[in-house]
Amino acid sequence: MKKIVLITGATSGIGLACARKFAENGDKLILTGRNESRLAEIKKELATEVLTLAFDVRDREQAKKCIGGLPAEWQKIDVLVNNAGLALGLEPEYEGDLDDWETMIDTNIKGLLTMTRLVVPGMVQRNSGHIINVGSVAGDAAYAGGNVYCATKAAVKALSDGLRIDVANTAIRVTNLKPGLVETNFSNIRFHGDNDRAANVYKGIKPLTGDDIADVAVFAANAPAHVQIAEVLILATHQASGSVIVRE
Repeated sequence: MKKIVLITGATSGIGLACARKFAENGDKLILTGRNESRLAEIKKELATEVLTLAFDVRDREQAKKCIGGLPAEWQKIDVLVNNAGLALGLEPEYEGDLDDWETMIDTNIKGLLTMTRLVVPGMVQRNSGHIINVGSVAGDAAYAGGNVYCATKAAVKALSDGLRIDVANTAIRVTNLKPGLVETNFSNIRFHGDNDRAANVYKGIKPLTGDDIADVAVFAANAPAHVQIAEVLILATHQASGSVIVRE
């Protein structure tokens, strides 16, 4: 049976990979992102029914308007993939950029909470659904320069665990995916477009890809109804933690 899957931050990286993998699975997709033209391109690419919503998860009123205005046939969302997130900067905490911090907190924590608040009540009413939150190995322990980003991903773990407790009396499942080193545009964004610095992040190791994480998301969403894959830590073979990476 086809599911309706809502994916935030679907225009690149893990979000785009999830869109492609769930499409291959035959699911219907609601894709969100800030870039309307990019969403339109992705919609043309995918061989499934796709509804695109162009908004920033940081904008609560815009999110309310888009989710509240879903056509009737798209309202019963089966899977929410809270993927929208980013890292900015790699400075010591005492030298960090306040604007970078605000963007990370508003996107990684408050944006996830907004989407959860807007979508999950319908799941509770139907006693059916699955929330997949994309966290990070960074949420397990801080690493040098990661301070605020690590804190936001620790919050994703706590929020996932808390939600799982809140819906334990229902048939709703909650999964926290915790990727390690994934080669996407993540580092380009972190370093504000410094491509050379971003490339150095992946030197000497074969990193994960967005597809690797999307494979786990699709697997979790299609596990038997009595199986809840609560948390998955996904690392490259030569990565042991957020800060321990063995390079050639």
